[in-house]
This record gives sequence, structure tokens and C-alpha cells, in this order.
Amino acid sequence: MNVANCPRCGKIFVKGFAELCLNCLKDLELQYDKCLKYLRENRGATINELSEATEVSTKQITKFIREGRISIINAPNMSYPCEVCGTLIRDKTICESCRSKLAKDVRLNTEEEQRRKELNVEETRSSFKIKDRLKNRH
Repeated sequence: MNVANCPRCGKIFVKGFAELCLNCLKDLELQYDKCLKYLRENRGATINELSEATEVSTKQITKFIREGRISIINAPNMSYPCEVCGTLIRDKTICESCRSKLAKDVRLNTEEEQRRKELNVEETRSSFKIKDRLKNRH
């Protein structure tokens, strides 16, 4: 039997197909239903309006969107925060600006790592040349 603490409420439960206890799963489904009902009636709502009206956190609404449970295709004002900077976005997990910065940082880090390797190889070659010269003198 696989027993665990529910990451949401902390209660002990038998872990099956879900990572949450039955009470938390039911609560999440109620939150999800509230969000869907509100969005059907208010297609122009923002994530903050949805959160205030349903008392579901923006974090949970964002999770519903990322899981594909809530579609924002027909909700023109619905967006959620970038995981890095908080800018509101409509797809992926980080905004274009943060993605560009991350790609640039990775490229610079890769280039720096390559320079270090080349420098290390050059230092090793120089060391061998000095040792060879010293051997040839004696």
C-alpha cells in the first residue's frame, strides 16, 4: 500500500492514480467547475476577475490553463503570469523576453565554457613545451 501526505492539505491518504487526497481532489474539481461556469458567462474576463469572482487563486487558474483544462482561445482577455518576470502571457510558461534572455545566457555560458577548455588545452601544451625544453638542456 502506497501511503503519502497530501501535498495540498497534509492529510495522510492512500496514493493511487492521483497525487492528492480525495477531499482535495473534490475541492479542485469544484474550483474548476466554478471557473468554467464563470468563463462561459463572462468570456471577456481577466485572470484576476476570474479569481476574485470564483475565489480560486490565480496560481490554480494558471495551473488549469497549463494542464489544458481551461482553454483561453475564446477568452481574449485571459492571460497568466510568466514564471520568471510575471508579465502576462497567453502561451508557454515564460514570455518572449525571458526566453530570449535565457537563450542568450545559455549561449554565453557555452561560449565561456568553450573558451575555458581552449585555454586549458593551451596551458597544457605550454607546460609540455617547457618540460621538453628543460629535458633537452640536460
